[in-house]
Amino acid sequence: MVKISYIVHDGTRFEVKAENGSTVMENAIRNAVPGVEAECGGACACATCHVYIEEKWIEKIGQADPMEEDMLDFAYAVQRSSRLSCQIKVTDEMDGLVVHVPERQA
Repeated sequence: MVKISYIVHDGTRFEVKAENGSTVMENAIRNAVPGVEAECGGACACATCHVYIEEKWIEKIGQADPMEEDMLDFAYAVQRSSRLSCQIKVTDEMDGLVVHVPERQA
């Protein structure tokens, strides 16, 4: 199991254990992390699971593919570290991952 920390807009931290192969979004939903809405259920068809990846994790997570980049155009307050959490598959290398949930979703 991998530990992921979600920090919501008000600074509250949610620490969850995630299984390899699941997504960062699925774990947020399973653990009722506020602010991750995931209206499309992980189909990369909306931007309501938008998160910011802490700088030190960006290389390990990798870059968004073109489809995800297109969907990020609809996200609120996109930054260089923006990703759709439905597109991030959990791996052992992500143990300790920290993501920030924006103030609001698209």
